Order: sequence, then C-alpha cells, then structure tokens
Amino acid sequence: MRPYLIVLALLFGALLTGSTQAQTASQRDWRTAIRQTPTGAHIIGNPAAKVKLVEYLSYTCPHCAAFVAESKPELLDGMVRRGSVSLEVRHAVRDGLDLSAAMLVRCTGPANFVAAHNAVFANQEAMLAKAQAYRPAEGASQAAQLAGLADASGVTALIRPRLKTAPQACLAATADRAKLVAMAEAAFAKIQGTPSFEVNGTLVPGNDWASLKPRLLTAGAR
Repeated sequence: MRPYLIVLALLFGALLTGSTQAQTASQRDWRTAIRQTPTGAHIIGNPAAKVKLVEYLSYTCPHCAAFVAESKPELLDGMVRRGSVSLEVRHAVRDGLDLSAAMLVRCTGPANFVAAHNAVFANQEAMLAKAQAYRPAEGASQAAQLAGLADASGVTALIRPRLKTAPQACLAATADRAKLVAMAEAAFAKIQGTPSFEVNGTLVPGNDWASLKPRLLTAGAR
C-alpha cells in the first residue's frame, strides 16, 4: 500500500473509533455511574457532564420527597441518564430518624444507592407516622436509639434486602455517623433549609422542580 493510502486508512480508522466512542457515550445510561466523594456525598452520572447539580436533602423533609418524585422523570430519568447533568446528593440530616435512614441507605453500597434513596422518599409518609410511636429505652446508646427508630419506622425492613452488612453493624459505624454529621454541619452553614440546590457551584433560589428546571436548561442541560 502506498504511504499516502496508509495515512488515509489510519485517519479513517481513527475517525471511526472516535465516532464509535462518542456514540457509545451518548447511548450510555449514566444513572448507573455512581461514586462516593471523600466527604461522603454520592455523585450520580457523567463525570464530564456540562451541568453539575448538588442537592441538599433530608429524608424527613416532605418538600424533599415531593421534589424527588416530581423531578425524577425529567431530571434523573432524562438529564442524568443522557449525561448532560451529574447529580450530587448531600445529606442535610435534621434528626435521629433522618440520620438512621441515611446511614442505612449508604450501607447498601454505591450501586444500590439510588434505589434505596428513592425508596425511602417514596415511603416517607408512612415512615414518619410510624416513628411517632417510638420511645427509646432509658439510657440507650445512640446506636441503639438509631436502630430503634429505624425498626419502628419501617426503614430497616425497607432497606434490609439491599444492605451489604447487618443493620445493627451499619448503625453502629461511628465513622460513617461522624461523616454524615459533618456533611450536615457543612450544608447548614450554606443553606437555609431543605431542599436546596447548587448549579455549577452556585447556590440557586427555589426549592422545587419548577424553579430549578429552567436554571438547568439555561446552564446546558438536555
């Protein structure tokens, strides 16, 4: 083969490879790309996404549950799935039930995080109602109180099938508990309440999907 034909063949092959890679990336379901940050937050989606969304959420916040349910078809199942938006979930825990739920969800592992996270919000109303009847035993340790809340509210039963470790061991993990507390302290140093959002590093006003969606589209979400 003549030298210029070899060059053309190599160039054509490189173009095909690049096209195939781009096509593969565009067809990938980025909801399955989940990683944990050093601070303990979970990032869902394309690391190279043009729009980076941070959600500050609490499992005992009704407005958070409403946002997750309302936004899911367009945000998680659309923008994140296609790769134009990455979603970072930061826990802004507000109470013991919130803390126990967050710890159990995290103990399912990154691959199960989204399913467990959404399941808690989908069952929030029943969870809160059941938790009202819980009374901790006198002198109970923090781990025992968290376990009691998780059991009484139904969170343990809800999350147990996805857990990588025993519920009691998960809730007794002081390092993970400390990480969640630190994450919440950092969150409430920035935000007024939950849910709250950052788009590409800037805290934006509004606490619902109707106010957040236009900001994502303006930033380049699709």
